[in-house]
Amino acid sequence: MSLVPLYGLLAEFDNPTDLLLAARKAHDEGYRKMDGYSPFPVEGLAEAIGFERDRMPLVVLVGGLLGCVGGYLMQWWISADSYPLNVGGRPYHSWPAFFVVTFEVTVLCAGLSALFGMLGLNGLPMPYHPLFHVPRFEFASRDRFFLCIEASDPRFDVLETRRFLEGLGGHGISEVPY
Repeated sequence: MSLVPLYGLLAEFDNPTDLLLAARKAHDEGYRKMDGYSPFPVEGLAEAIGFERDRMPLVVLVGGLLGCVGGYLMQWWISADSYPLNVGGRPYHSWPAFFVVTFEVTVLCAGLSALFGMLGLNGLPMPYHPLFHVPRFEFASRDRFFLCIEASDPRFDVLETRRFLEGLGGHGISEVPY
């Protein structure tokens, strides 16, 4: 065993069914900090590794609401407070006239919050990841399937986790250094 801090253990599987079964068994065994890697989406893998909640809808909702309120207040401030201009006898605070711009600013802020929220929640941009140290990991984008159990998991023990992954049918189990 090396003195380099360990990110986790990576097990290789031949097909998506084996990966899915291994992820379910690992979750049932009590492992919570793990991730699965495959060249294409595997139906049910997110649920198998314990991914339950997605915070993106909340991020987009908050961004849209802030855009809505900000767009409306901006127009109110300009039309009624900062530069009141009587055009055709309409009131200074004419909410029907504010509707189009308010809607557009809502959509713009929701879209931008979706973009930046996705980048932030995914930890991007990340030009480096510890899994890039494992030479066989390049096959994750071709024809192999990987399950990585992270060392930060409370249940993680190098020898016990290695035996567990071998018992699941994982081969080529690699230690992933930081």
